[in-house]
Amino acid sequence: MSAAGDDAVAAGVADDAVAEPSVSPVVDVIVVGGGPIGLAAAINARMHGLTALVIEPRTGTIDKACGEGVMPGAVTELAALGVHPRGRRIAGISYQDGTLIAEHRFASDAALGVRRTELHRALTDRALELGVEFDHGKVEAIEQHDDGEQGGAVSAHLADGRTIEGRWMLGCDGLHSTVRELVGLAARPRRVRRHDSRRFGIRQHFEVAPWTDLVEVHWAPTAELYVTPVSDAEVGVAVLGPRGTSFEEALASVPALAERLRGATPASSVRGAGPLLQNTTGQRAGRVLLVGDAAGYVDAITGEGIRLGLAEARAAIECIVAGKPERYEREWRRVTRDFRMLTTGLVAAANSPLRRAIVPFAARLPGVYGRVVESLAR
Repeated sequence: MSAAGDDAVAAGVADDAVAEPSVSPVVDVIVVGGGPIGLAAAINARMHGLTALVIEPRTGTIDKACGEGVMPGAVTELAALGVHPRGRRIAGISYQDGTLIAEHRFASDAALGVRRTELHRALTDRALELGVEFDHGKVEAIEQHDDGEQGGAVSAHLADGRTIEGRWMLGCDGLHSTVRELVGLAARPRRVRRHDSRRFGIRQHFEVAPWTDLVEVHWAPTAELYVTPVSDAEVGVAVLGPRGTSFEEALASVPALAERLRGATPASSVRGAGPLLQNTTGQRAGRVLLVGDAAGYVDAITGEGIRLGLAEARAAIECIVAGKPERYEREWRRVTRDFRMLTTGLVAAANSPLRRAIVPFAARLPGVYGRVVESLAR
């Protein structure tokens, strides 16, 4: 789900717009999008000795509608960046449909339930520690000057008339990526079918002590509800479903969960995001590389968006440092292959008459279910 969504298009533009365009000193990597993946990309750049500047229109700590489960592979990636967010240990994943339960506990390292605001704070602190620069502007145009892979440049033209020059640009601006559109990598939407199968996410937190050390995924008739412990006194509930899904109605459709949360004080407002499916024609256009949700996304049904984004950010910087940016699309396909295959299949089943068979299938074949969970978690 997006680091700079539609609801932030006009937010954070500098008040002191200049009359004439100005150009800042050239930086090695311009990162467009200051969410977790953009921050991770900038941290990676600094750890490789590159200068990095993050352009993000919003100020302060950025929140987002998401499940907030940071899988074991993502915890490892964050630790390698020197980032250790506060959170609650998660030991595994539990699929539930009424009284039927399929449960798998991770074989080794645990995951973390982390409030998105806490994850953003931890990454921001590390970025500042490493000397990452920040600019609160909005990119309106991108211009590339190609003098060869090592001698070219890319310019970000901001809404206030300024221009920022860089050697490379990473588009980390989420599901509704402006960078993706500006460099021509957005796939044109297919003709809308009578039945809109696109899915959306909704999230809210509640002040209640977690009753389990697992992420619970409750399979309702038309939506999934993800319950993630994020502290010793708070859980987050994320709902994934079709357009028009009501958070309250989805919660009411799972009586056991509704009963657990009855009377609990909401700890955040209801926040939404989507549509989740985002197609692209590629992940690189010259000196611009797309990372995270901006690079293409299937669905949040497997809960590993952060893990994928962190791996993509690392791969993008490594390709730039190696002087082989053309390798990035191949690395992106490698990093995301299992996710794309398994998620596409699971979403197809969830949108078909097979939906009610998913949890019974997982419960009858715990070994298969466990291998799928372990594959996606790493």
